[in-house]
Amino acid sequence: MVLALPEDGQRYEVVHGELLVSPPPRWSHQRVVTNLVFLLARYCRRHPELGEVITSPSAISWSPDTLVQPDVFVVSRRQSGGEEWSEITELDLVVEVLSPSTAKRDRSTKRQLYQQNRVGVIWLVDTLRGQVEVWSNDARFPLIESENITWHPAGIREPLVIPIAELFRAD
Repeated sequence: MVLALPEDGQRYEVVHGELLVSPPPRWSHQRVVTNLVFLLARYCRRHPELGEVITSPSAISWSPDTLVQPDVFVVSRRQSGGEEWSEITELDLVVEVLSPSTAKRDRSTKRQLYQQNRVGVIWLVDTLRGQVEVWSNDARFPLIESENITWHPAGIREPLVIPIAELFRAD
């Protein structure tokens, strides 16, 4: 039903039947998304066995009452290249860039959903504090990073290390 809602500039998601509505993102939000996509895509191209970097709008759904649109995510190689969102069930990395209107639900409702569905790593980028909360799928509390964030997928020798300042960089 959420896919039938009007295209009015809002982002519509549903988690376990709860409708989540968000306004269009701010400039600073989109800057972080763009920087992350650039850095992650470059890393994934050096390691093609990883998969693909994708941005919202998307339609990730693990059940009939759930549809979310992560800001940035990496789809496993096994599932990349398909045509239908319904084919995507395994996410290796999810990034949500927190906004004043979405921070509470990104930190709780959506993060818990990602953990329940065994997303490998979850990054919650806090643009106001200039830091990143790093969650594993079984963590009860995040690691708070203010200098660098590291993603080290299984089977890859070289981890991706991103200075936090690079996320907020304006060129």
